[in-house]
Amino acid sequence: MSDQARVYVVTGAASGIGMETKRLLESQGGRVIGVDIRDAEVVADLSQHHGRATMIEQVTKISDGKIDAILAIAGVDTGGPITVAVNYYGALATLEGLRPLLLESSAPRAVAVSSITSVHLFDPQLLNVLLDGDESLALEKAKEEKFVYATTKRALSRWIRRNAIRSEWSGAGIPLNAIAPGLVKTELLKRLFDDEGTRARISAGTPMPLGGPYEPIAAAELLAWLISEKNGHVTGQTIFIDGGADVVIRGDSTW
Repeated sequence: MSDQARVYVVTGAASGIGMETKRLLESQGGRVIGVDIRDAEVVADLSQHHGRATMIEQVTKISDGKIDAILAIAGVDTGGPITVAVNYYGALATLEGLRPLLLESSAPRAVAVSSITSVHLFDPQLLNVLLDGDESLALEKAKEEKFVYATTKRALSRWIRRNAIRSEWSGAGIPLNAIAPGLVKTELLKRLFDDEGTRARISAGTPMPLGGPYEPIAAAELLAWLISEKNGHVTGQTIFIDGGADVVIRGDSTW
């Protein structure tokens, strides 16, 4: 292992899991280039093509063209086209656009954040459009389809699985993974849980027998391991950190 500080790019760095991950990596001596729509080293809107281009340009400049890990954490849960644009195409633009900057690293790594909702109800037609790569059509369909958030997360997990073993990733020695959080105690969840009816509905949809909802640091610690030099062989996986919700929902079934 090198004594030189590793350089990380964290999207969604201004809040939630992204902010906690940035803090953790910096506390471990890493250099973090945060990306978000505000309060970040790189301010860029990943729902827009120009924002994605700005991110790539600015990260390349700040890092002098070399990074050690990509953490595509940015996401929204507002429904409709913006959820598709950020959660799926924004994540892919981050991973694919910054991948060349990993090639000079001695231990390159990449990870994205999926969700427990990747095993919830989803829209098959929208999923197929996402996996086919037609962003314009996907944005249009998202205006009318249900389960948009869950579908974007399922598509992201499937993209990770399909691409991790390709020459651009595994052939270049880059483990590519995702994590799937359950209910995390972000500001959004805390606001939703203020209403007892909403709390009951959300908890029923994502039952977490081991400990219930947890603080963002738990997800951050898993992300930090996946992009560390210690992870040399885990790739193509979506690792559920959900207090057992996936087991309750899917039982013995697997992908």
